[in-house]
Amino acid sequence: MRTQARHHLKQDQFTATANEAMSWTVEHREKLIWGTGILAVVLAIVLGGWWYMQSQEQSAAVALGHAIGVYTTPLTPGGQAPAGTTTSFATVQQRAKAAKDEFQKVADKYGRTKSGHIAKYFVGLTDIDVNNNSDAERALKDVAGSGKDDIAALAKMALASVYRSTGRDKDAISLYKELADKPSNAVSKPAAQLQMAETYEATDPQNAKIVYQQIQKEAPQSAAAELAAQKLASLK
Repeated sequence: MRTQARHHLKQDQFTATANEAMSWTVEHREKLIWGTGILAVVLAIVLGGWWYMQSQEQSAAVALGHAIGVYTTPLTPGGQAPAGTTTSFATVQQRAKAAKDEFQKVADKYGRTKSGHIAKYFVGLTDIDVNNNSDAERALKDVAGSGKDDIAALAKMALASVYRSTGRDKDAISLYKELADKPSNAVSKPAAQLQMAETYEATDPQNAKIVYQQIQKEAPQSAAAELAAQKLASLK
């Protein structure tokens, strides 16, 4: 029912937009008579493109769901597939390689859809799982620079972890600061601050303390503040 409701809402929204465009056309028909043929072509493209994208997104979402299913398959070191499935993976690396193929197919085929964009983020995660940092960095940078707030924020967090694992703490801290300054639904300010402080711990414990104290001050009742307190105690 919810899916039908959303579908009808999208149809209603599109119909309203189309009606507004038609009203404007009627009011200005004398100025537009010369371009009637062009207008018909443009409307056909817009209508066709809108319905095509709806169909593409639905197909992409199904494909993405399948890929995520592969990526979250429970590991079975004994080699037996979980009940009700025919797929099994003994290691994280085996599972990541199989999942990457599925995510890449979605990203390649449906790259202009939201699901295709999310798939590319997961491509980066699977590369991290197999220690393919150069490819992970490339994929995550692409997603991080997309401007799509939530998924871009997640990509920046993952990209920062790649920087940390390859000895580029300065670059990681720069991303954490950016995320803390512009929090999103996907990455909160305290979440970015915790990772920033953790990165500071090895080389600049004083700055780590400052960030942990800031978390306690700004979000005193949060789980992040509790974790910050534990970290501060260990730094003394």
